[in-house]
Amino acid sequence: MPAPPPPTPRCPPAPARRDGALMMQQTLAQWRAQGPRPDLWVFAYASLVWRPEFEAAEHRLALVHGYSRHLHMWSRVNRGTPERPGLVFALTAGGSCQGLVLRVPHEQVEALMPVLWAREMPNPVYDPKWLLCHTGRGPVRALAFTLSRRSPNYTGHLCDAQYRDIFAHSRGRYGTTLDYARQTLHGLRDHGIEDHRLARLLKLADDLPILPA
Repeated sequence: MPAPPPPTPRCPPAPARRDGALMMQQTLAQWRAQGPRPDLWVFAYASLVWRPEFEAAEHRLALVHGYSRHLHMWSRVNRGTPERPGLVFALTAGGSCQGLVLRVPHEQVEALMPVLWAREMPNPVYDPKWLLCHTGRGPVRALAFTLSRRSPNYTGHLCDAQYRDIFAHSRGRYGTTLDYARQTLHGLRDHGIEDHRLARLLKLADDLPILPA
């Protein structure tokens, strides 16, 4: 008998929207409280590494302890659909994560924050947090967009067959989950960062056909 098809991933309905505007104002207030004329540091761990959409005055390699990068967040619009959900990266508690910190000069922060918020928090499911990031020039406190494992957008454990099925079929407004994951792997490598877990996942898609545009 032929092997059964891989399990189709299921995700819960989209969660109720939180007050993103209020969350942004709270984050701005926390930034202003950091001292006289503080710059803003942003921790980049996935697409912000290879497509930040703003000009950073400085970037540094950085290591965060206590959080790690995982392809564990449902995407129903950007990299999938409600019927065929895709995945995007999330920063979840536990482990450690290598990425970049991007510095925004003080005088640009007020204008940039709504742009950054529209990109990262159009449906505000992330939890903004200030994380201690270790760099070669000393530690900085950076804004990071994290995901709680209690969030309805958190996938929980996915098996290899589910990842392979998502890589083969999930496409959203900005393209496929597979392309997004590959761009993240290459973007990290461009900065000398090797994510072995992600490289292993992408091996699951080595023999998949390219999805049509």
